[in-house]
Amino acid sequence: MSTPDLAIRLRRAAFNRALAEADLAAIGPLLAPNVVLVTGSDSAAIAGRKAQLLAWKREFAAAERVVYTRTPESVTGSPVEPIAMEIGRWQGARSGDGTVLASGTYAAKWRETGGQWVIEAEIFVTMG
Repeated sequence: MSTPDLAIRLRRAAFNRALAEADLAAIGPLLAPNVVLVTGSDSAAIAGRKAQLLAWKREFAAAERVVYTRTPESVTGSPVEPIAMEIGRWQGARSGDGTVLASGTYAAKWRETGGQWVIEAEIFVTMG
């Protein structure tokens, strides 16, 4: 099992880039098949890679698109399983002018599978 910190930070940077570029094809490989996302404001749960990709497709098609960025503050690998916890801050900014519309904290559980780290679960909390 490799040290997850750098690998996960690189995967998170790829996810942020995919969100900024509205690149659905780049998001899919970063998600576990049964990934779960809990949204920051209403705690809606989006279960499964297919459902999450459909949600991102809708976001990317919005007239006034919001670009989400996640910034890891810590990544801690488990000493007993090929899993890791990422904690950080997120923000959603209007694509046109960069105005931050929402922000907060998040936690993400990652799993190394087939030599790649994928997101199994994310929970977001809106703080601003």
